Amino acid sequence: MFPSRAPDFQVTLPPPVSFVVKASPFCYYPSMKRLPSLLPVYLVLSCLLSLLSAQPSSRPKIVVTGITADQVNELRQSIAEAEIVAATREELLSRVADADGLIGSCSADAIRAGKKLRWVQTLSAGVEGCRSPELVNSPIVLTNAKIIMGPEIADHALALLLSLTRGLNTAMLSKPKAEWRRQGYQPIELRGKTALIIGVGGIGTQIAERASAFGMRVLGVDPKDIPLLNSVEKTYPPDQLREVLPEADVVFMAAPHTTESQGMMGTREFALMKRGAYFVNVSRGKTVDTPALVQALASHQLAGAGLDVTDPEPLPSDHPLWKLDNVVITPHIAGQSDQLDTRRMELFKNNIRRLAKGLPLLNAVDKQKGY
Repeated sequence: MFPSRAPDFQVTLPPPVSFVVKASPFCYYPSMKRLPSLLPVYLVLSCLLSLLSAQPSSRPKIVVTGITADQVNELRQSIAEAEIVAATREELLSRVADADGLIGSCSADAIRAGKKLRWVQTLSAGVEGCRSPELVNSPIVLTNAKIIMGPEIADHALALLLSLTRGLNTAMLSKPKAEWRRQGYQPIELRGKTALIIGVGGIGTQIAERASAFGMRVLGVDPKDIPLLNSVEKTYPPDQLREVLPEADVVFMAAPHTTESQGMMGTREFALMKRGAYFVNVSRGKTVDTPALVQALASHQLAGAGLDVTDPEPLPSDHPLWKLDNVVITPHIAGQSDQLDTRRMELFKNNIRRLAKGLPLLNAVDKQKGY
């Protein structure tokens, strides 16, 4: 006959994981009279099987919104460490009330409703819509998609530039007329030109790699100490932007929209650029003084501009930017690609697992700075 069984007991590990070890015939107290000196050993060995087979008493709840039903199912099938709960816009506030994580929304209402939230993941690289006091002043970790959107946005940035430097923006005007027209076609080479990238982050570094591959000399402007990159010759702090602008044949805007970056390219900055230089913006329209940009283009201080983002956005049909021949405009589509969803889902899975294990999350944002 077995001696008396040990009672159930709980083993608590770093949050949010805890285990309840159930008593079993293999987890018992031996008779104190028979084996008093071996009691600790018996307790450890007899309970080992129960401890190893124990399951977490709770899993973090992750509410997801703004993604497809198939993507929700993929998360559920791939992640055993967390409870994945889908929510429509109407269901969000009620379902986030007891959630540990939220993917796809950072609204102030959702943050207020999520009393237990520890993590919020955005679907985009920009987080200017996530700057509510409810989130910024909370201990909630905010993560974004800055790295996973780098490749396609960088591709788009170079496509905008090449459409201007190779004259594709004007050559395509002949197609509807079925005209084989070569007159006035004067493309320029990128090799040997200097590219200045404002914002050498997840997107800016990808632009730098591509510009370098075209044989361009690449300089950067960024508030952070950027690690040495083979594709970037030198990086300057933002307060030296005006000093380095005269060297640039092309300026790529890849900085996030923050209080500090709003309107950082204005009349003075465009005047400091080489006459005939190019400007490409794939970050946010508000980083640029739009009237100053229009003036620089109309006066041909700038040879051209490639814009995936504008201020305002959408761009009104009567805006002067539409009327300028030396401007290529796309409707904020640089972040789209056939590989985006795959990379984004991998980021979500990694961060869910990290949250469950208490590990640092990927793509964490400095909420005070906004990037």
